[in-house]
Amino acid sequence: MFYYVLKYVLLGPFLRLLYRPRIEGLEHIPAEGAAIVAGNHLSFSDHFLMPAILRRRITFLAKAEYFTGPGLKGRMTAAFFRSAGQIPVDRSGRQAARAAIEEGLGVLRRGELLGIYPEGTRSHDGRLYKGRVGVAAMALGAGVPVIPCAMVGTFEIQPPGRVVPRIGRVTIRFGKPLDFSRFAGMAEERAVLRAVTDEIMYAILGLSGQEYVDMYAPDAKAEQSRRSTDT
Repeated sequence: MFYYVLKYVLLGPFLRLLYRPRIEGLEHIPAEGAAIVAGNHLSFSDHFLMPAILRRRITFLAKAEYFTGPGLKGRMTAAFFRSAGQIPVDRSGRQAARAAIEEGLGVLRRGELLGIYPEGTRSHDGRLYKGRVGVAAMALGAGVPVIPCAMVGTFEIQPPGRVVPRIGRVTIRFGKPLDFSRFAGMAEERAVLRAVTDEIMYAILGLSGQEYVDMYAPDAKAEQSRRSTDT
């Protein structure tokens, strides 16, 4: 219930008025049935802007840190994400990753929309990074299409570290659904998962126009920090 109050009464109209999002390809979101919406992740604002413009409810896998923050701010953030129906994801290891995949599959088996950021974290510099294979495991495991999505302009309004977003116009693009039925029954094959994930990331890249970096975002950020320390 709170999700729809937030979407249609509290947050949705405010975001539409403030950021006047350009929406492209909304017809690619199915009116019913399970599907994955896989997008780039440039800003904390992404969590609110995409759901605000979709006609259907979408459930995101959100990092567990959003549910465990300290103090009043942490409790308010956790309450917000729980009320919006978002699912906490522990990113600490392989076992945690498997649990996250099972959570996502549960959403898809109910015939719902699942939102996921294959990069696993926000881009620290606005570039698009290598995707994690969990999105492929869920797409093949549930036998559902993947709709690529690109958020354009959200890095500029709220880059990492900025608490209050700037005012600026953003664009949200959805691509044609990607069908991976040709890989049915191959959800446990690592090479297939990698190929499917790369195809999804390539589709996101085509929509976003970002520079692509063939490494995981946390590794790139750590390397950047090491270079800064060395100099």
